[in-house]
Amino acid sequence: MPRTWKPSVTVAAIIEKDGKFLLIEEETSEGIRLNQPAGHLDPHESLEQAVVREALEETAHEFKPTGLVGMYMSRYRSARTGEAVTYLRFAFCGEVGAKLDRPLDAGILRTMWLTREEIAACPERHRSPLLLTCIDEYLAGKRAPLDLLHTHSSIFDDV
Repeated sequence: MPRTWKPSVTVAAIIEKDGKFLLIEEETSEGIRLNQPAGHLDPHESLEQAVVREALEETAHEFKPTGLVGMYMSRYRSARTGEAVTYLRFAFCGEVGAKLDRPLDAGILRTMWLTREEIAACPERHRSPLLLTCIDEYLAGKRAPLDLLHTHSSIFDDV
């Protein structure tokens, strides 16, 4: 019987303020790593809802997406299982809002504001090679309007 291929859909928030980017430091199976606030799309969410939720859960900051920086596909071999995993990542830029008094998600050690140069200086700490790619594309001015994305209602929305 053939295996079912199922990519993981993720979102990431590129949050810049005064030349610094809001990153998270998190525990992973490969050790402590840096990443944008990011995570998996949950059932019944739009991509925009997912990135707002992930930014809030991982940084305690409100986030309002204003543009889509890019859509990325990457493949990795899981260190844990040895299986090939495909990720589809949607990276959004936007406006950072208030920092709320709430705990960070489990596994998130802290938030950090770093310059592009500080981020580039430690590639061994990046959770994904897409971390710097997304920042560089953001800095290059790549943006697509959010109305490029459409979440279609379906009779299967309860699945």
